[in-house]
Parts: sequence; C-alpha cells; structure tokens
Amino acid sequence: MNVIQTALPGVLIIEPKVFGDHRGFFLETFQLERYREAGIDLPFVQDNHSRSERGVLRGLHFQKTRPQGKLVSCSRGAVYDVAVDINPDSPTCGQYVGVELSDDNHRQLWIPPGYAHGFCVLSEVADFQYKCTDFYHAKDEAGLIWNDPDIGIVWPVSEPKLSEKDQANPSLDELLAKGC
Repeated sequence: MNVIQTALPGVLIIEPKVFGDHRGFFLETFQLERYREAGIDLPFVQDNHSRSERGVLRGLHFQKTRPQGKLVSCSRGAVYDVAVDINPDSPTCGQYVGVELSDDNHRQLWIPPGYAHGFCVLSEVADFQYKCTDFYHAKDEAGLIWNDPDIGIVWPVSEPKLSEKDQANPSLDELLAKGC
C-alpha cells in the first residue's frame, strides 16, 4: 500500500496494492494493522454507499459537533473528491485537496474528522463508498457552498446537479462567523 501525504494535515491518498491477471483483480480495501501504521487509527462504525450520475455534486458536508473521519473510494466509475480544511485555528483553513478516485486507479482518500467533504461524478454513473468514524446525525449535519470563491475549488464541472440543501450552503466566511 502506498500512502501519499497531501498539503492538508492528516489528509492522505491511499493506493492499495492491486493484484490482477486475466480474470480480473483483487485488493484489500481495508486492513486494520496497515491502515493504523499509516496513521488511520480511529474505529470505523458506519459504512455508506451512494450511486450518482454524471455531473452530480454532493457536498461539501460535515458534522458540527460529532465530526466524522471518512475513508472514501469509488468502486464504479470516477469522481473528483475534495476535502476542505474548515478549522479556524488551522494554518491551512480554507484550503482544499482534490483527487480523482476511480475504479481504474483504486485510490482512497482519508479525510480526518473536522474537514468538509464533497465529490462530483465524472463518469456516466459512480458508486461511492464511505467508511465513517462516527454515526450520521441529521441534526448535526452542516455544509459549505461548493463554489466558494475564497476557497477556489477547481471542479471539473461548471453546472453541477445539486440538491436544494447543497445549493443553500453558506460560504466559509459565513460559517466561521457563526463559529461552525
């Protein structure tokens, strides 16, 4: 397994070893000891799976008081996945990391608790998996607007398909003013 540090503290790109031949491939999507050695040592308590079509953008989401760490991957198709530092005490607050995750590259992204997360679909259809370190709590959910100019995420889609909730998310400045 190859672990790539990113510009954001604790955010890691994971490239699992893939064993392939004429029949297909095999890879471990999680192995406690290896991931612990990479610095991912929080317990996972919930797995999620979403399916979306080309142009769908989900995010940028986080939980306010019960933040989730997320180990994410794309098992079908391709997505552009993003983590944004929203910690006002962090020197990288307002910065982001973006990476393509696909069924071809088998990459994973580890997003520690305290980051906003989102992705947009690059392929016709994408199946996206999340391993989460805390349970989802609807009343604790919050979001950050996908196109905040102060963050400047370069999304590979200009007119994404968004939920009404994601269209109404505040900017980072608005979140920080409220003490997100």
